[in-house]
Amino acid sequence: MVFNFFSKSAKFSYAEQKTQRHRLLRVVFWILVFLVFYNVFSSFLFSVRVLENDTMRPGLWPGDRFVLSSFSLYSLLGRCGLPSATLPLKRGNIVLVDMAQGEDNNIGAGILDGVLRFFTAQQVSLINREQHFFMKRVIGLPGDEVSMTNFVIRIKPRGGLYTLTEYEVSGQDYVLEIPQIPALWDDSIPFSGNMDRIILGEDECFVLSDDRNNTNDSRTWGPIPLHKLAGKVLFRYWPLNRLGRP
Repeated sequence: MVFNFFSKSAKFSYAEQKTQRHRLLRVVFWILVFLVFYNVFSSFLFSVRVLENDTMRPGLWPGDRFVLSSFSLYSLLGRCGLPSATLPLKRGNIVLVDMAQGEDNNIGAGILDGVLRFFTAQQVSLINREQHFFMKRVIGLPGDEVSMTNFVIRIKPRGGLYTLTEYEVSGQDYVLEIPQIPALWDDSIPFSGNMDRIILGEDECFVLSDDRNNTNDSRTWGPIPLHKLAGKVLFRYWPLNRLGRP
């Protein structure tokens, strides 16, 4: 028997009308509770995101979908005195960089945006912030000495005696897209493939695209403050033939 909120008897019975209103209010209440839990879950624990560009080729492609752990909780704890350097972060991790973080945000619009994104499977959003989110690979951590030769990063970890390649330091074997450089480019151009050494600050990391062509990353942005990291990619769930940790 299908439950009917608005039965014919409700037109003539005050008690029935009152009962149906209470039922409707309970339904609305539990929907609101669910949406609150969903927004808390997606803001402070885990979220899903679609890669919109091709700056992480050849390992990641536009349309790939990922589950990310959120760094929002760590940022909140950091405001309470926990050092942001305690982020669960390693060299080689793929992270979501929020270049808009720190700007004024409308909390109410953010909640409504989360609701809309949930019911439309992340396809519709009230807030056009996608242009501020970028997936990048963490190359250097606070205190590292970082330089680049022929598009490959060399790192001297804090307290280390030797300079190693990004592969040796991270222990990961990812593939880079190395561009062909025009003959007239020199080392003064950010995308020349070479970079003088820099030492990262106590609250900074160095992020790069796997596609080392002229895409924005720490070569143009400079070192990234840790509070601008919104989350870390855990695994790719679509497409199925590339399911797993990227």
